[in-house]
Amino acid sequence: MGESKKQVGVLGLGRMGAALAGAFLGAGHDVVVWNRSPLKAGPLLDRGARLAATPAEAASADVVVSCLSTYDTQQPVLEAASLSGRTLVNLTSGTPEQARVAAKWAASAGVDYVDGVIMAVPQGIGTPSARILYSGSEAAFGAQRAVLEVLGEPMFLGADAGLAALYDLALLGMMWSAMGGYLHALALVGSEGVTPEQFTPMALEWHSAVGGFLSGIGAQVASGDYETDVSALDINAAGLAMLVETSRAQGIGTTIPAALRELFDRAVAAGHGTHAIASVIEEIR
Repeated sequence: MGESKKQVGVLGLGRMGAALAGAFLGAGHDVVVWNRSPLKAGPLLDRGARLAATPAEAASADVVVSCLSTYDTQQPVLEAASLSGRTLVNLTSGTPEQARVAAKWAASAGVDYVDGVIMAVPQGIGTPSARILYSGSEAAFGAQRAVLEVLGEPMFLGADAGLAALYDLALLGMMWSAMGGYLHALALVGSEGVTPEQFTPMALEWHSAVGGFLSGIGAQVASGDYETDVSALDINAAGLAMLVETSRAQGIGTTIPAALRELFDRAVAAGHGTHAIASVIEEIR
């Protein structure tokens, strides 16, 4: 890697932290790692990493990447690491507010702070499918971009350190909702003996079609114009009522569709019955 080779310190060697350190090693960087349990470092040491006895030793690197279990666990480690004058890339999962608090601490400690969230599983780190969202110091991000590209596609969202976590939770919310809906659908058709193998191909086609609606819904939300000649909210609310009734009749739980029915019914009661589904955002807000 010639002149682009850097020393990278990695704090935390859980599944994700170990994957990050492994990707840095694979790219030819000089990697120093620290973990409360040094035994976890064994496979990385075999590949050429060096084990730091203290967080401060790992923090002497050109760039420090932290990936610990929680912010509460992380903060004492960071305070012990003597990071003044260093760049810290925080990849510990948390809330936007936790990221902002950490950024304020970093500024007071003379640390260049970049917050990040990993939109991939450990096995995907270092592959083209991995995407990592970043926010915070744009200058620090730019200076370390070549190092961070080793982990996956980097996407910088803005100077607000909480933005990466905000996007992360918004996207995960979509994923969890989709998975919950799919599992409810499997339970519903399964009540009549339909197998996942039979149903899933149709579910995938439908999920792809639904994805095509998002741009239009987003445009309506941005404009605040919820008029529609396609599918009014009251029709969809009635459909949700039928889904709840059918789920109950088939002997399965109604938690997921009942929550949506309650939300849609509130939006109808608020005067959005003839409007598009996008109008439900007014109740969510």
